[in-house]
Amino acid sequence: MKKIVLALLSGLLLAGGWPTYGFPLLLFFGFIPLLWIEYQLRLTPSNKPKKIQVFAYAYLSFFIFNIITTSWLYFSTPFGMWFAVLVNTLLMSLVFLIYHIIAKKVNFFIGSLFLITLWISFEKLHLIWDFSWPWLNLGNGFSEYFSWIQWYEYTGTFGGSLWVWAVNFTLFKSFLLFQKYKEKNILIRGAVKGGLLILIPIGISLSIYYTYTPSSTGKINALVLQPNINPYTEKYNTTDKRIGKLLNSLSKKYATDSTQIIIAPETVFADGTNLNNLLNSTAIQSSRELLQEFPHTNFLTGISLYKPIRNPAEITYQSNFLREGFWFNDYNSAFLWNNSQAPQLYHKSKLVVGVETFPYKEILQPILGDVMLDMGGTVAMKTTQPKREVFLLNNNKKVAPIICYESVYGQYVGNYVKNGAQFLAIITNDAWWNNTQGHKQHLSYARLRAIETRKSIARSANTGISAFINEKGEILNQLGYEKQGAIQAQISLNNKLTFYSKYGDYIARISLFLSLFIFLYALTRRRVTN
Repeated sequence: MKKIVLALLSGLLLAGGWPTYGFPLLLFFGFIPLLWIEYQLRLTPSNKPKKIQVFAYAYLSFFIFNIITTSWLYFSTPFGMWFAVLVNTLLMSLVFLIYHIIAKKVNFFIGSLFLITLWISFEKLHLIWDFSWPWLNLGNGFSEYFSWIQWYEYTGTFGGSLWVWAVNFTLFKSFLLFQKYKEKNILIRGAVKGGLLILIPIGISLSIYYTYTPSSTGKINALVLQPNINPYTEKYNTTDKRIGKLLNSLSKKYATDSTQIIIAPETVFADGTNLNNLLNSTAIQSSRELLQEFPHTNFLTGISLYKPIRNPAEITYQSNFLREGFWFNDYNSAFLWNNSQAPQLYHKSKLVVGVETFPYKEILQPILGDVMLDMGGTVAMKTTQPKREVFLLNNNKKVAPIICYESVYGQYVGNYVKNGAQFLAIITNDAWWNNTQGHKQHLSYARLRAIETRKSIARSANTGISAFINEKGEILNQLGYEKQGAIQAQISLNNKLTFYSKYGDYIARISLFLSLFIFLYALTRRRVTN
């Protein structure tokens, strides 16, 4: 019973440290109860299968963590919520089980290093594989306390994950030594070490935060629209023509002659436009009316596109079958248009699992059939593009068109900056989750991208929260959930390429090498008594 309570405590501590309701200091203690359970099971003689016990207690801890922090997925898809929670819990538990197996063969330090690097490698996997779900990567947990992690411009969120684990193991080691020697000085020294590990990075961050000077190359007057369209009852039952009138009405109400860019949400034009006929579409006609009213502005928005495929040679694994002899590619896209250039397009390329992409389609579709989830009408598999497209404005400034889920991926967003983006535009539709932690966490994570890249962000969300965020992660202006309207701000531009933007997830790459090295090393060793 005691171990069950400890497992529950770990899950609650981790969940209690999560944004946007939690206090991230709890993350520095969250793994200690679970580590203590594993340590006791590892060293206590028993006839019971220890691996099963370790896995079971870990599963309980991580299930609590996952269900509390991401249960809001239920409002878009109950099946998707349970799938995400149960599978992600399984993966976290397997990581902990592998640590248990290796820890028996190495000393405390090497075992600790193995779990830290293995966990970071697991988080990196969640950024690159088809079942991608990086929402609970530990470094995300500091998004509301952004003044603590200004050094993310050098490390990205993996620096935060490393930080969390380093403190947990430092405190856990002191706890073990106290259990062995029963000397209070051990606890005092451990508390000092742990405190310094927490406070020194925060101190460094605060120094950066209060002395940071933007390397500005100018400013841009931006207007963000929030149409507030219910995706379940309105979006796919509202024509592009009506949407165009609404966007134009909001723009005329809030825009001025000095507005240089107007930004509207993801797939706000949702009828489904033939890519080959884009210039004659309702979306372009509505945009043309807007640009006639404001001839010097740029208009960036989301649109649902499709492209019919007649030539079988053009069919890819992302293509969708409609009927005999007819296939099509389906796109969740952003387009930018002004009076100086032809429309520029970018197709969303980090896709929502089960909604926009069928993971490992070639392998799983013959087994499972068509199990794409229906989330408000979006059921076709989306087609992506290899390059992070940067849009060129009519004043030669460059913007990154980041669509929804893509804003959760640090290195991915950094690639827009490598391609010349001077500020970030995030267009999204977070209404699928109702007024829950989902849309709040999504906004909060955008702060991390601002810090990592040192780029200002203009965020347009269909039902909210739309916002402007500066290079330090501060929200300058926002429009709350389920409020129709617009916000405007003058945001800074810069050509800065941060260390993280340049080198990406190098901490994860190092961790992968170290975890593999330790794993192979441990296989050649006999059991070690810590």
